[in-house]
Amino acid sequence: MNFAAWYAILVGLLVFGQQGFFLAMGQVPELQSELLRICFHLAGEFITAAGLLLAGIAVLKRWAWAASLYLVAAGMLLYSVIVSPGHLAQQGQWAFAGMFALLFALALVSIVWVARSKRS
Repeated sequence: MNFAAWYAILVGLLVFGQQGFFLAMGQVPELQSELLRICFHLAGEFITAAGLLLAGIAVLKRWAWAASLYLVAAGMLLYSVIVSPGHLAQQGQWAFAGMFALLFALALVSIVWVARSKRS
């Protein structure tokens, strides 16, 4: 389950880093045009990232509830990587959309890995 744990930690850190960078650099124009929508979106992203970090750490420490939290956090990630690339695809930025497809595939692998170990 180490793959799943480190995947969750890495993705959680990357989400915090990416969103924080965009906010710090003023690259979120929706803050002016769609404030409520973007605030809810960012809240979802940050909650997902925090869940991934906590789940990854819990899996590494082998806490009893780690697998359950991991499956919830990874489910949140799946939703995010399905919805988030829509804007990029609309702009024809297929390389970034492909990155989300890779994140989706790796999340599925990690979910199967954790779910199998939970049954053991």
